[in-house]
This record gives sequence, structure tokens and C-alpha cells, in this order.
Amino acid sequence: MATAATAFISHADCSRHDMGAQHPECPERLAAIDDALIAGRIADFLAPYDAPRASDEQLLRVHPRPYVEAIQSAAPSHGIVHLDPDTAMSPGTLDAALRAAGAGVLATDLVLGGKHANAFCSVRPPGHHATRTRAMGFCIFNNIAVAAKHAIEHHGLERVAIVDFDVHHGNGTEAIFADDPRVLMVNTFQHPFYPYSGTEDPAPNMVNVPLPAGTGSEGFRKAVAEAWMPALAAFAPQMVFVSAGFDAHVEDDMAMLRLVDADYAWVTEQVKRVAERFARGRIVSMLEGGYALSALGRSVAQHLRVLGGL
Repeated sequence: MATAATAFISHADCSRHDMGAQHPECPERLAAIDDALIAGRIADFLAPYDAPRASDEQLLRVHPRPYVEAIQSAAPSHGIVHLDPDTAMSPGTLDAALRAAGAGVLATDLVLGGKHANAFCSVRPPGHHATRTRAMGFCIFNNIAVAAKHAIEHHGLERVAIVDFDVHHGNGTEAIFADDPRVLMVNTFQHPFYPYSGTEDPAPNMVNVPLPAGTGSEGFRKAVAEAWMPALAAFAPQMVFVSAGFDAHVEDDMAMLRLVDADYAWVTEQVKRVAERFARGRIVSMLEGGYALSALGRSVAQHLRVLGGL
């Protein structure tokens, strides 16, 4: 049997992170993805891997040591501790956060090592709101930034692109890479909306497209075609990283964009086209948001169908 095109990286520890009853960023999110991939007969065509824990060295490329140590020391042995009003740690959180960051490192190694064309990391907590020194917006370590820095500093890539289609602006990733000529970041996000950033004088390597509440497929696809694609082509990335948030879906009541399942297949096709043209097809995608469980599962299935060429 031929090697699967797509690596699927996750870990049981990622379901042991619990921010309390009724919190939308819940363990059931990963189960919903697994169920949709089985039901859609996609799981059979993926190569599964357990996510390793990120090392201090890998985290320290993005986060300063005092921050990493503060997170380690905040981890509770019982109960829940809040890092901000939205973001909490349970006894399982530290391992989950280390696995989430480590998944991106493993994915980068697998893809750059030629083992798989691309990889998807089904992990939580998400990462794109985490700044160098602050946990926020359900995020603890900036997983996509850890992965991108690994590609640059360990593997020696000179140009990597980060694509973020989560409904919320990836403020942490932007803050980490602003004015870094090795990174181009393209974003769409609802605005005005949490975290109320991304529109005030972004750095030249940031292509931010704010979308008003109520924007649907047409507006999203126009933004990607007219703003993202020319910038990505001009940059010619050697690898593409995706902050894959699925909370712009019309069924997701955490926000007010109106995307449908097919939009996630379409945007993945656009990203894959860029990767095939410039980056030997190399893509690492990491789960960010998406809180309507059925829509999340279906949308990830669409994303992975395209990544896997299924």
C-alpha cells in the first residue's frame, strides 16, 4: 500500500485538557473530528501519529523562559486555575499544551523529511492567540509559531507562509512574526470582534483582511482570491503552515460569519495550489477554533479530503 499523503497527528492527552463545564473549547471537539473522519471513510487514508511533547528548546524559540516556567508552575494538581477570563488550566492541561506544540514540530519534520506530503494536527489547546508572554483566547503556547520557527531555525528554511482562516484574528502569531522577512502571514477574520486587533497599521509581512459580521462564502472567497493569493505568489514560500480554525462556519454561534462546509474545501484547494507551485506541496495544518461540533467535524473532513487528494 502506498504511503498516505497526509499525516494525522494527535494524542489522547489533548482530550485531558478541561477548562470547566460549558466551556466551548471542550474535549468533545477532538472526538467530533475523529467521528467525522471515520464516518466519511477518510481516517483509513491518513497516517496516524502520536504527538510528542515539545521540548524547552522548541518552545524557547517563541516564548521566553520565564513564560514557559510560569506556565509549568501554574499547572494545578487538582481543580482549575485561570490564566485569563477565557483560558484555564486543569491537571491535564500542561501535557496537552506540550503535545499540541510538539505535534507541529513532528508534522514539520515528517513533511520536510519527505515522509508525507502534508500533515494535520488535531490538537488542543489551540495556539494562535498566545503571544510570546501571554496566554489568552483559549491558547497557551503558540503552536503554529513553534512549528514555523522549527522549520526556519532547525531546518533552515528562508521563507514560510502562515495562512489563518479562523474567525478570530491570529493576534499572537502576528505579534511574534511582525516584521520578520522570513514569514508572510495572511489572515481573514471577523471584525470588529475578539481580540479586536489586526486592522491598525499591520507590518508589511502581514496581509490582514477584516470581514464584517454576516460575511458568507462570496466575501470570504473574494478576500482569499484578491488579497491572499497575489501576496503568497509574490512571496513564493518554501512551506505553508495553516492555522485551521473552523469557527467562521454558519452553524458556529461563537461568531457571526457564514461559511459553509464547501468553503473549507475551497480554501484548502487554494492553499494546496500555492504549496504545489512553490513549496513542493509541503503543508502543515494545525487545528485552532471551531466549536459547533457537527460543523467542526464536517469541515475538518473537507479540509482533509483536499489535503489527502481523496
